Amino acid sequence: MALPTLPTRPVADPAAVVQGDRYRITVLTEGLLRLEHSPDGTFEDRPSTFALHRQQPVPEFRVVDQGTHLEVVTRRMRLTYDKGPFTTSGLSVAVLGAVTTWHSVWRYGQDDDGRNLGGTARTLDEADGAVPLEPGVVGRNGYAVIDDSSSLLLTDDGWVAPRDDGRTDLYVFAYGHDHAEAVRALYAVSGAQPVLPRWALGNWWSRYHRYAADEYLALLTRFRAAGLPFSVAVLDMDWHVTDVDPAISSGWTGYSWDREVFPDPRAFLAEVHRRGLRVTLNVHPADGVGPHEDAYVAMCAALGLDPTDRDPVAFDVTDEAFLTAYLDVLHRGLEDDGVDFWWIDWQQGSHSRVAGIDPLWMLNHFHFLDNARGGRRPLTFSRYAGPGSHRYPVGFSGDAVVSWASLAFQPHFTAAAANIGYGWWSHDVGGHMFGAKDDELATRWVQLGVFSPILRLHSSNNPFLTKEPWSFGPEHEAAQTAALRLRHRLVPYLHTMNHRAAREGVPLVTPMYHRWPRHPEAYEVPGQVAFGSQLLVAPVTGPRDRESATAAVRAWLPDGVWVDVLTGLVYDGGRELVLHRDLTSVPVLAPAGALVPLDAADVPADDPVEPDALEVLVVVGADGGLTLVEDDGTGDGLDEARVVRTPLTWDQAAGVLTVGPAAGATGVLPAVRTWTATFVSVAGGVAPVATIEGGAVEPGVVRTADGHLRVTVADVPVGAVLRVGLGEAPELRPNDVAGRLHRLLDAAQVGFELKRRVLEVLTSDRPLHVRLAHLAALDVPASLRAAVEEVVLARASA
Repeated sequence: MALPTLPTRPVADPAAVVQGDRYRITVLTEGLLRLEHSPDGTFEDRPSTFALHRQQPVPEFRVVDQGTHLEVVTRRMRLTYDKGPFTTSGLSVAVLGAVTTWHSVWRYGQDDDGRNLGGTARTLDEADGAVPLEPGVVGRNGYAVIDDSSSLLLTDDGWVAPRDDGRTDLYVFAYGHDHAEAVRALYAVSGAQPVLPRWALGNWWSRYHRYAADEYLALLTRFRAAGLPFSVAVLDMDWHVTDVDPAISSGWTGYSWDREVFPDPRAFLAEVHRRGLRVTLNVHPADGVGPHEDAYVAMCAALGLDPTDRDPVAFDVTDEAFLTAYLDVLHRGLEDDGVDFWWIDWQQGSHSRVAGIDPLWMLNHFHFLDNARGGRRPLTFSRYAGPGSHRYPVGFSGDAVVSWASLAFQPHFTAAAANIGYGWWSHDVGGHMFGAKDDELATRWVQLGVFSPILRLHSSNNPFLTKEPWSFGPEHEAAQTAALRLRHRLVPYLHTMNHRAAREGVPLVTPMYHRWPRHPEAYEVPGQVAFGSQLLVAPVTGPRDRESATAAVRAWLPDGVWVDVLTGLVYDGGRELVLHRDLTSVPVLAPAGALVPLDAADVPADDPVEPDALEVLVVVGADGGLTLVEDDGTGDGLDEARVVRTPLTWDQAAGVLTVGPAAGATGVLPAVRTWTATFVSVAGGVAPVATIEGGAVEPGVVRTADGHLRVTVADVPVGAVLRVGLGEAPELRPNDVAGRLHRLLDAAQVGFELKRRVLEVLTSDRPLHVRLAHLAALDVPASLRAAVEEVVLARASA
């Protein structure tokens, strides 16, 4: 069977090329140059592991040949080059229109003074806090470089070839502070992120533990009884035989089911599928295929080896015949049993017997392409292997230490990965190993997981290191249960952003400076992220203090009005602030005009299919729009004939939410749906009305205890237009300052008299500055004082 290939357009349009005897300059986009130098005058046009699509629309540029040097100028940059071997003095690119001017010139071979904003790292194995990040394509100086000089080349037959030594091949990104556009240029040349299967966006259950089939199924039954949805079942290495003669194998590598614990693997996998979950198995391929393996004889036959010799079949990813058999023989039978995709747990470094061939990249590339056979939407689960790895999601970030330091680093790590286009990290939620039991740490990690690309609970092989929510105290079990349910409720929004990531080049999780690059404050909150187009999240990564019973997180809100959709608290933006949250919540902020579609079920199903009932969170105060994207789950997700789009529009002046009509492959949706419009923290005095295709219907109307207004309309045909109106120009309601202060103070671990005095002072009718001055005179612990001030100062009208 031939190896699968990627579509490529590797040869640039000649009109984009400026070439000399030993140099070649390709203007790929107005902000991206390919710079090559070759001592023998030969240049490389084959696709590399990074660059698949050098054939791009030719941007406007001009060439000025000054004799001793030449200049190439676009709207974004000016290259100056002396036509010789690349040197610091002879080759430079000036960023035009950059915020920083005297720092905004890239020179070949010169350090960027640490101003690159970072990309990601191969792994978080054994990380206990921050780790160094490889460079991304964005920087504070306005430029960044990818050195592609030694990456692998892809050949027409689907195989790979190493580079010739001595040639320099650079990609210079000069987008100033237009960071999001630099990432789009990366995708244009390297290939887009694929559309993930919808089910990958739900909760994943994983644990390094020698499960038996009945034990695993009993666990899934208990999860369902507890209202804990999971869409992916992960089996770590103990699915296969591990008790092996050390002369044959370490036991880490294996491809044969351990029949002692999985006597009927096919029946087990079928039952997991029947419950609505997909299955991935862990594989450590480094030891090759021993004579004890079920597929040993077939592997020997495929490779022309004599199985009677009983010699292990060596793992050799540089051998095309081996890799073909590895996929077609070794894995195919297991996939026929019901394995949906593979967890490739390669930890043996980046070297092989052929210089330049990284086994991790090879495994990621070929497993991903192989998983797409038969029209399936492909998925792999593996570590990062350098620029271009975004094409092979999902990323496995490795075995982080259980600690607050690890948790604190992961939001930054996840967001910065967008700087190299790597949008689908999956972390070991709760940490993998070492550390100590800390219920609060585990809960905050699960809450981070909700607002991460992938939520996967995992832990090491330790009987005390468990992640089932009932393993923790009652308040933590409740908070984790709520978080896991919320993750599945978010799938309609997540899948819409999944399509956006593939089509528009915007990862699900991005740093704040991608959206607000000219605001210095955006660079000062590395753990705060944009979560899709509608939400900002400031994960809580530190413990609660005793006095206020809250945890604090530093944040920045851009201009405008923002509402925390989990608490309903309304904030004026345009400022830095410290947010405080009890164990039940993290700051999830939406601007006026935001629309967030959710599964309406309080306890969603395990398989997060297109739901019969949807809820749309609406933040009034400005116009808003979002198109809900769904699909039939087959192919690559980019075929419009398989996609259905439902427009959601909020008209602030008219006070009307319009839903639909759905267009496209509507056959994949339920024929009718129930829609709930939840107007977050909307003021009273509104009179909800609803129409379907212009005809009035009687909606269900509920005002919730937290101040939201829920308007529900049942039996809306999929192709109809639903309108829900509140009346002209509805407003957000004033914050219930007194009520919020009472709840906050009630939970605080301080004296009762102090609580009473603080409440009286802050709810008096005196001017705000007088109240705050009085508060300062009281002996209030600093953390509690900051928490109550947040509530009082959330809106200027307080």
